Amino acid sequence: MFTREESHALLQQYTKSDIHLRHAYAVEAAMRGFARYFGEDEEYWGQVGLLHDLDWETSQDPKSHPMMGAKWLREKQYPDEFVRAVLAHGWEYSGIEPHSTLEKTLYTIDELTGFITAVALVRPSRSLADLEVKSVKKKWKDKAFARGVNRDIIEKGCALMGEPLEQLIEMTIEYLRPVEREIGLGAQE
Repeated sequence: MFTREESHALLQQYTKSDIHLRHAYAVEAAMRGFARYFGEDEEYWGQVGLLHDLDWETSQDPKSHPMMGAKWLREKQYPDEFVRAVLAHGWEYSGIEPHSTLEKTLYTIDELTGFITAVALVRPSRSLADLEVKSVKKKWKDKAFARGVNRDIIEKGCALMGEPLEQLIEMTIEYLRPVEREIGLGAQE
């Protein structure tokens, strides 16, 4: 298996924008938290989260993303299970349905981290420290808010995971709090 440093170097090779790097770090942190929750390998799950959108800046097209990233990961000899999880997070385009707990979690959390981050960014504190589930749920109902986040994927993912949306929101907020500065939230120096 690759080290986090090796995976981070690969991410930086293909990902240059702060917004995409921050998203990768957010998904990594959430996946690490969910790995702990499910009793899985935190390092492995974290690296899958870190590299899930490896090709986004190159492809910028959902129809070719994440297939290009999967190709690059195979070329670097990442494990088949790792590559399959990356493909399954783009189920609608890759045709790879999420089956494992890892795949279902990544599929759901990818969009959910984006939504939670968007909610935090419009708060006066711009922080996760005081963000509550009810605030996220209130914004959830506002279809004009964070239009780029596919709520249907999150809801479908919740069903796949067998977890209620409110619980996944609460857990994701908790898992993102330790990295809020790294993902552009909270008090910035």
